[in-house]
Amino acid sequence: MEDKILKWSSHPIKTKKKGTIFLILVMILFWILVWFSTESILFLIISVVILSGALSPFFLPTEYELTPEKIKVKFFLSNKEKSWGDYKSFYIDRNGVLLSPFEKPSRLENFRGIYLRFDKNKDEVVNFISSKIGN
Repeated sequence: MEDKILKWSSHPIKTKKKGTIFLILVMILFWILVWFSTESILFLIISVVILSGALSPFFLPTEYELTPEKIKVKFFLSNKEKSWGDYKSFYIDRNGVLLSPFEKPSRLENFRGIYLRFDKNKDEVVNFISSKIGN
């Protein structure tokens, strides 16, 4: 397991078809509401940019790579590389795993930790992380 490298890509828009349609409809309705309440093209453009940016992890792919030394996350214009030593615990949910720099639960872990979304590889990812962090 020490020499193994685990790579995958997560792109929720491709796997969640019904959710995608619903989300796009809600976004369009929101933008219509912004237009009719402000009648300002500037506010409409600002709302499009902010909402699209906030939901970009759903619409754009994220690439993950777990190596024996570090975690790499590539998303749009950002690249993160962190050492396994930076993380002391992890929490699994149905969509991914949160790597936390804290030994005990903290309100700051969502800001200082890193979230890895699964792509039909939950067991493989959790086993790799367990071998490195060991909750």
